[in-house]
Amino acid sequence: MVTLYHCADARSFRALWAMEELGVPYELKLLPFPPRVRAPEYLEINPLGTIPFFVDGETRMTESSAILQYLAVRHGGPLNVPNDDGDYGAWLNWLYLGEATLTFPQTLVLRYTRLEPKERRNPQVAEDYAKWFAARLRAVDRALETRDYLVAGRFTAADISVGYALLLASTLGLSERFSPAVAAYWARLQDREGFQRAKAAQAAEGTPEWQV
Repeated sequence: MVTLYHCADARSFRALWAMEELGVPYELKLLPFPPRVRAPEYLEINPLGTIPFFVDGETRMTESSAILQYLAVRHGGPLNVPNDDGDYGAWLNWLYLGEATLTFPQTLVLRYTRLEPKERRNPQVAEDYAKWFAARLRAVDRALETRDYLVAGRFTAADISVGYALLLASTLGLSERFSPAVAAYWARLQDREGFQRAKAAQAAEGTPEWQV
């Protein structure tokens, strides 16, 4: 059984959602956010103090997109796109675009609107990065012009990677910047049983401080 150290609706949600989609047995270790501040003993397990921290036997992983790829390849099934598929390259690109291109600017919005002390918050920086996110989201909008999911004509780990970025955007009040196609896509993702089970699995922790 794998173990996932997780904070509600943090990047680790990607791994939690994937495991629910795949039916992978797991142990969930729920932590307050940010754990390096509010659960300092966690630094003994993951010296980076970041979330996620994923354990599978001797394997230790901290990058959410890499964990998605690991789960999809190791456990097979519909989340994976094999390397002989014509959409393999696009699948990999979306896996990492969801984090590096879409989630990154939102972390600056989060920091300068909610995590910093009030005297250090900076609405202009937050707005600049919100615009950056919205501009990068145009790639998702274009991809959805003729399809319901990003690659391979079906739901894959790529949709989980990008879907998490949309979840974070909704939390930060950025969903009003979604195009109609992106908004409809986000609704489809939320309707998935795997997504709903993942949300239920973390519900015992309550609302994380950074969402208040």
